[in-house]
Amino acid sequence: MKTIKSILIAATLICATVVPTVSAQQNAQPAQKHEFTVAKGDSVMIRRECQKYLTGERPSTWVWDKVHTVYQLGTKRNPNKYPDGVLLMRINSWICDTCLVVVNCRAQEAAAQAKEEQAEEREAWEQAKREQADAEAAAAQAKAEKEAREKAEREAAEQAIREAEEAERLAAEQAKADSIKSAQKFKHNYDRFTIGVRGGASALMHHADMGNWGCGGDAVLDLQYAHYWAKDGRPVDLGIIVGLGIGYHQSSLKANDNVVTFDTAKVDYTVAYAGVKETDHQLQLEVPLMFSLIHDNGLFFNIGPKFMIPVYTPYNQSVDKDNTHISAYFEETGVTVVDEMVTGKYTGQQPEAKNGIQFNINIMLTAEIGYEWILKSGNSLGLGAYANYSVFNTYKNTTNPTGLFQLDPPTDTSIADLTVLSATHAYADKLGYFDAGIKLAYHFNFPKKKHFKASKLF
Repeated sequence: MKTIKSILIAATLICATVVPTVSAQQNAQPAQKHEFTVAKGDSVMIRRECQKYLTGERPSTWVWDKVHTVYQLGTKRNPNKYPDGVLLMRINSWICDTCLVVVNCRAQEAAAQAKEEQAEEREAWEQAKREQADAEAAAAQAKAEKEAREKAEREAAEQAIREAEEAERLAAEQAKADSIKSAQKFKHNYDRFTIGVRGGASALMHHADMGNWGCGGDAVLDLQYAHYWAKDGRPVDLGIIVGLGIGYHQSSLKANDNVVTFDTAKVDYTVAYAGVKETDHQLQLEVPLMFSLIHDNGLFFNIGPKFMIPVYTPYNQSVDKDNTHISAYFEETGVTVVDEMVTGKYTGQQPEAKNGIQFNINIMLTAEIGYEWILKSGNSLGLGAYANYSVFNTYKNTTNPTGLFQLDPPTDTSIADLTVLSATHAYADKLGYFDAGIKLAYHFNFPKKKHFKASKLF
């Protein structure tokens, strides 16, 4: 008991000492807020060492060893009087919180629980915020990934389009190159049928000095068939041409001054002439056998032999009667009569045309050169120059006349008959042929070449 009393006295002294100190501190620092060791609603007991309330009164004995409930912390009416005091239920006096022993800290537990719940709520809020941030970050990441994926897909699509366009362009260029290449290089042989017309200057090459030989003209229709061999990598196609040509030719002769003497039994006749003109006509057939070259750029060259056969050879003559005179020498009398009256001055009339058919064969060397254009139809058109020169002729003249005039002497019942021979068919000992000019041809190609327009082969 003595020990307990000593402890209570010490506690009372301590409380008496602490309260003035706290009051002094409050007076010195009124703005400082007290931190209570108890909370409103706590269940507490009053220490027996506490012998005084803050008002200075001594507690009643019934207040000890009994549980009280904290009703208020500090006074609200006058906070400057007991700001650090604690008011208990059913005790209308203020007491220092150091004189109290906490039996059940319900308020602290509730506060702690509330604080814990608040912390949990805050943690949940922060977790939700973190989750929202993570969700937003994930959404942003997903959006960025989607945009990156869409950008990559768009770039890939654009790249694919560019690659497709480039591939298409390269394919078109390659196809064009292949088309040009294939057009320049035929992989198959081909045939053609040709209809051509040609014309130019021509002449019979007479082997006789009868006068002035003049050139004429010719016109020929050519029907030809050709076969060509083509090879890849070779710019020239090789071919053989055969066919048939039907043509017309003319040339002329003007006789120089000549004298022909005819000796008869009684009278010697002399014929002087200078005005004989002759025009030779010729309908001819031609059979070519030529070797042909066609270059990729459209140039062509044909060369080879050709057989030419005249099938009809009429001619025309005219005689200048004023420059044709007949003189007669009568041997019995020794008299010479100019423009003798018996035979007389030449008055004979020649027909406009005479037939002088001569079937003979000319072997000629033929050359053609020119250029060809392909047409939309697949056929082609060619234009070029040609020349034919006879290297062999079967014509032979078996007569041996001394001039163009032939005289049948007069008889007792008839006068002399004077006629004119053909220089080409009777006087010339050999004949040749030459012509040159321009040729236009239309080619029917088999197969059609319209797929090879880049080439100028046709």
